[in-house]
Amino acid sequence: MNRLANSTSPYLLQHANNPVNWYPWGKEALDKAKTENKLILVSIGYSACHWCHVMEHESFEDESVAAVMNEYFVCIKVDREERPDVDQIYMSAIQLMSGRGGWPLNCICLPDQRPIYGGTYFRKNDWTSLLFNLADFYKQKPEEAEDYAVRLTEGIQKYESVEFISEQPEYTKDDLQLIADNWKRYFDKYEGGTGSAPKFPQPNNWQLLMRYAHLMQDDDVAKQVKLTLHKMAYGGIYDHVGSGFARYSVDGRWHVPHFEKMLYDNAQLISLYAEANTWQPDALYEQVVDEIIKFSTRELASPGLGFYSALDADSEGVEGKFYIFTKAEIEEILGDDAADLFSIYYHITEDGNWEEEHSNVLFRRETDEQLAKKLGLGVDDLLTQIKASRKKVFEARRHRIRPGLDNKILASWNGLMLKGLCDAYRAFNKPEYLELALKNAGFILDNLLGQNGRLSRVYNSNKSGSDVPVAFLDDYANVIDALIALYEVTFDEAWLQQAKKLTDTAITHYYDETSGIFFYTADDDEQLIARKSEIMDGVTPASNSVMARNLKKLGLLFDNENYAAVSAQLLRNIMPQLAKYGTAYSNWTMLLLEEVFGTYEIAIAGNDAETMRKEIENNYIPNKIILGGKKGSLPLLQDKFGKSTQIFVCKDKTCGLPANNTAEALKQVAEA
Repeated sequence: MNRLANSTSPYLLQHANNPVNWYPWGKEALDKAKTENKLILVSIGYSACHWCHVMEHESFEDESVAAVMNEYFVCIKVDREERPDVDQIYMSAIQLMSGRGGWPLNCICLPDQRPIYGGTYFRKNDWTSLLFNLADFYKQKPEEAEDYAVRLTEGIQKYESVEFISEQPEYTKDDLQLIADNWKRYFDKYEGGTGSAPKFPQPNNWQLLMRYAHLMQDDDVAKQVKLTLHKMAYGGIYDHVGSGFARYSVDGRWHVPHFEKMLYDNAQLISLYAEANTWQPDALYEQVVDEIIKFSTRELASPGLGFYSALDADSEGVEGKFYIFTKAEIEEILGDDAADLFSIYYHITEDGNWEEEHSNVLFRRETDEQLAKKLGLGVDDLLTQIKASRKKVFEARRHRIRPGLDNKILASWNGLMLKGLCDAYRAFNKPEYLELALKNAGFILDNLLGQNGRLSRVYNSNKSGSDVPVAFLDDYANVIDALIALYEVTFDEAWLQQAKKLTDTAITHYYDETSGIFFYTADDDEQLIARKSEIMDGVTPASNSVMARNLKKLGLLFDNENYAAVSAQLLRNIMPQLAKYGTAYSNWTMLLLEEVFGTYEIAIAGNDAETMRKEIENNYIPNKIILGGKKGSLPLLQDKFGKSTQIFVCKDKTCGLPANNTAEALKQVAEA
C-alpha cells in the first residue's frame, strides 16, 4: 500500500493499493519534489467519478505505467471535494491551456507547484508517451519549462478576477431584460434546459429564471422553467425506482444519466422544486421533493444526520449497472400483466433503450392523465398499480451490489441540504422536514464548528475543536445561508446569531477590501501558488455570490450598514459580467433582481406568529425576508409586540401600517 492508506478520503483510499507511489497533498510530497528536483504529477478526482475509475484501471493499476510515474515524478492524489482550493488552481491551468476542463484532472508541475502541462482523461499509451516526453523536456530544456510556468501561473492568478468598481450604478429592469434575452437564445424549447448535450440540472439557473418570470411577468420564461422541471423529473436523469437525481444526462433529452448521484445536486433540487410548488403548485413537484428527501435520508444520511457526499456511478466495475433493467428482469419481478403496464409507463423495451444490449434506463414521456386516457384507465387506478410495481422493483434492486458510497461529510454541501430541508418545510409545512433540518443543523454545529469559532471543511470523528482544518469560503457561505433559512422557518434567533458570527469570521479571514471580493481560502490557510476567488456560478452557486446575498439579508435583519455595503460592492464588481454569460452568473442575477424590485421585510410579532408565517409562505413572494415570533430582539421587531399578533410590511426602510391578518399584509405587498 502507498501513502494514501492512512487517508480518510474515500477517493484517496480507492488508490491506496495502486503500484503508483501516491502521496496525499502535503509537506512531505512537496518537499520531496524540491529536494530531488522532480516534476510533480497532480492527479485530481472524486470517488463517484466514472472516468477517474477508468483511468485508474487502465493506467494507475498498471505496473509498467506506475514504474514510469514513480521514476520521473512525485505523484500526488487530490480529492477535489476535500481540497477544492488545489483543484481550482489546476483546473484554471487546464482551462487556460485547452479551453475545457473536467475530471480526472492531471497536471504536470515544476517542483515548486507551478504547472507546465495538463489535461483530463488520457488513454494508457498516450499517458505513458506524454510522461516520457515531459520528463525529457524538463531535463533537456528547463529554461523553456520555467518560462512556460511563469506565463501560465500569471494567467492562473488573473483567471476569474474582476476589477474594483467604486461608482454605484443604477440598476434597472433593462439590465435584467438584457440578461434574459441573451439567455433565451439558448433555450431548448422541446426538451427543456439550455443547449443540446450533455445537460446538467443547474438548479440555481432555473430558480433565477422562475423568479425573473414571476417578477418581470415573462410568460415565455415561465413556460421554459415549467417545461424543464417536468422534463428533468420525467427523464432518466431521475431515478424512478429509488428517487434522487443523477449529476447530468449525456444526451439532450435528460434520458441517459451519468449515474453518480451528488448531495449538492439533490439538495438544491429540493429547494428548486419546493419553490416551484409555491410559485405554481403541481403534484409532481411535491412528489419529487418528498422522494428526494426520502432518498437522501435513506442512502446519504449518517446516524447523526450529517449527509454523505455521493453515490458512485459504477457498481461491479460497470457504469449504471445498479440502475438498469432488461424487460425480462421486470417480467420476472412483476409478472407479465403488471410488467406490461410498468414497461409502457417507463418505456422499457425488449431491445433496450440505451447502449447496453437489452438494458433500459427508466424514463417517462406522458403525464399520468395522458397515459391513463390512452390506456383506458382511471388516473388513480394507473397510479395505484405503478406505485405497487415500483415498490416491488425497488425491493428487488436492493439485493444487487450497490454503488460505492462516498461517506465524506462536507460543511458546504450539508449547508445546501439544510437549506433544501428548510425550503421544503416552508413550501409543504410537513413537520418531518423541519425535524430533519433541526437535526442536520445540530450535526453541523456540533461536529463541523470548532471551539475557536471556525468551521471545518470535512467531518472527522477523530478531530475536534482547534484540531479541525480550516474550511473554505463555500463552507461558510452555504452554512450561513442555511442558518438564515432555518431562522425564517422557526423564528429562533439563535440560528441567526450563529449565522452572524460565521459571517463576521468570513469577513475577517476571507474578505479583501482592496479588491472588494472574498478569497476562497482564509488568510491563515496554506499558501498555494495563487490565492483564488470563486466568482462564477456553476453546478453550485459561487461562494462570493452566496456571501453577497447572505450579507444583503443580514444587513436588513440586523440593520447592519457594513454588511449591506460589502454586498453592494460585490455586486458592483460583478455587474459588468452578467449580461455576457448569464448561466455563469445566475445567483448574482438573483441579487440584481432583488436590487431592482426591492426586498420586502415581513415582520410578524405576537403569539400567532407561526400561524401567520405559514399563511404568508403559501403565497409566492420570492423577494422577501421574513422575521418575527412571540418575542424577538432584531431591530425591525423593536416596539412591535402588543396584545394581538400583527404583521408589518417594510421596504426601503419604510413600514406600512400594522396589518391584523394575512390578507391585509398581502395587500400591502401587492401595492408596495
